Amino acid sequence: MDDLFGSAAQDSDDGDNDDAGDAAQSRSTQSRSTPRSPLAVRMRPRTLDEVVGQQHLLGQGSPLRQLAAGADAAGPAGPSSLILWGPPGTGKTTLAHVIARGPGRKFVELSAITSGVKDVRRVMDDALTARDLYKTTTVLFLDEIHRFNKAQQDALLPGVEKGWVVLVAATTENPSFSVVSPLLSRSLLLTLKPLTDADIEGLLVRAVEDPRGLNGNVRLSDEALEHLVRLSGGDARRALTALEAAAGVAFGDADDVGHSGAGDGDTGDSGPVDSGAGQPVAVELRHTERALDAAAVRYDRAGDQHYDVASAFIKSIRGSDVDAALHYLARMLEAGEDPRFVARRIVISAAEDVGMADPTALQTAVAAAQAVQLIGMPEGRIVLAEAVVHLATAPKSNAAYMGINKAIADVRAGLGNGIPAHLRDAHYPGSKQLGHGVGYKYAHDAPHSVAAQQYPPDDLVGRDYYEPTANGAERDIAVRLERLRKIVRGK
Repeated sequence: MDDLFGSAAQDSDDGDNDDAGDAAQSRSTQSRSTPRSPLAVRMRPRTLDEVVGQQHLLGQGSPLRQLAAGADAAGPAGPSSLILWGPPGTGKTTLAHVIARGPGRKFVELSAITSGVKDVRRVMDDALTARDLYKTTTVLFLDEIHRFNKAQQDALLPGVEKGWVVLVAATTENPSFSVVSPLLSRSLLLTLKPLTDADIEGLLVRAVEDPRGLNGNVRLSDEALEHLVRLSGGDARRALTALEAAAGVAFGDADDVGHSGAGDGDTGDSGPVDSGAGQPVAVELRHTERALDAAAVRYDRAGDQHYDVASAFIKSIRGSDVDAALHYLARMLEAGEDPRFVARRIVISAAEDVGMADPTALQTAVAAAQAVQLIGMPEGRIVLAEAVVHLATAPKSNAAYMGINKAIADVRAGLGNGIPAHLRDAHYPGSKQLGHGVGYKYAHDAPHSVAAQQYPPDDLVGRDYYEPTANGAERDIAVRLERLRKIVRGK
């Protein structure tokens, strides 16, 4: 059978492949003796048609298509330098390598981490020579361009502007803040989107079957596939690395079974293994859990689990069980839930369940939501945890929530007819003749800045919507509100 990585396994010297132990030993020996590239490298697309995701950038006639066509590109437009901006694992390096395969191309790769101005200038000189002597266009791929300082980026300008090189720069940072304006104006900015679960799933299935990948030597269970997709976080490189690790664990188990069953043919109950006759090794959920040191979280972001866990999360905060609330927070985050969704639920809970019993809870929740947008994951979990602890341990009141609901119910019932004339706008010509503003009492002229006058419509006079509790800060608010209502209503 082919080994795990697609190289043909060699028969043993005596030609006997029936013994599972011998087959496992042969496979292990072959694995040790044959150097191999990581799965993510072997599965790197060779054409744009093999690229997973980013279809919004790969339409016919797009700059990427034109650039990848190389000397065969149709039309009068010349190749354009590109800045590829997107999260890790979305295909920035892959696109650069596909472009480099175009006819009439010379590919040069630099890293902003290890390269300086001298390296850039040397590439420019070589590119000018290649263009003039060999009619070859140099594609310069510059990874992590946001790590280049201004002087280093300025060194790129002459070659980009004069067409000595076609720059393909990759960055995970916003180019508007990390790339100098002259270079931005001479390049096309293409934004790469995170890969969807469907993209990652298709990539993993292809890697299992592709001769460059695992060549059909493993069979990936549905549970293992779902676990790998969930933990990839939209990162293709991470997904393939995890698949390779899980396959390695599965083959290790198969080897152990082969050795233990060599004498009596017993393969145990751990599922199908490679018997030497081409049977694929099963990669199960337990293999992905061991490979990634992460237990599979039962969670469906589009189904019942999504709503059930979110519901339990909010009810735990409302019930002041901080430990349960942190558990459900961890469960959602580990399952790959969008942290922005979690942050939104926290903001709602701060207003609905804590309310005026602790007015600072909403401030904490909004700050957490903004911080998650700013710093992302995994650090965002710390911010969310702080907000959850604040809300769960805070005094609770839904008085403001109930108050707006009662007010809305009255409005929907047709109550609240008109607006008292003295409260209406009196700033436009003719408003006085209509009685607008007549008799209005300016609150700041009254003692304690509270004047006795009617504010609600006639049919809602005396209606109480907000009824503060005796919890937290609302205990003091209740006393003050009683005095305010007596003054305002003239009682």
